[in-house]
Amino acid sequence: MAFYEHVVIARQDISPQQAEALNEQLKTLIEENGGHIAKIEYWGLRNLTYRIKKNRKGHYSLLAIDAPAPAVKEMERQLLINEDVLRFMTIRVEELDLELSPVLARRDRPDRAERPREDFAPQAQA
Repeated sequence: MAFYEHVVIARQDISPQQAEALNEQLKTLIEENGGHIAKIEYWGLRNLTYRIKKNRKGHYSLLAIDAPAPAVKEMERQLLINEDVLRFMTIRVEELDLELSPVLARRDRPDRAERPREDFAPQAQA
């Protein structure tokens, strides 16, 4: 079996629960066709760089997939039919990266306001 990274962008009108349900639907589809999903990350509602089908935002999800090619083809076919899906992209990779993606890792970092600041007050001159 081959390894794939798959990103899905769903419409902004659906709720986060519906976006999670879409992820579960994809998981069951892959598992029925002999594959395995190693990781599912829901990135949340994010701004799009440009409008897609009159949407300015979309629900992003990342899936790490270990499956045969026909299972991935069937998943892509189902996504083309689904009206809630704006875009998707599947990339074959050499190995699955099971660590937290940079998108979610950045979210876990403290904000600038929370970071400790050094005192930049001007020094008194003698």
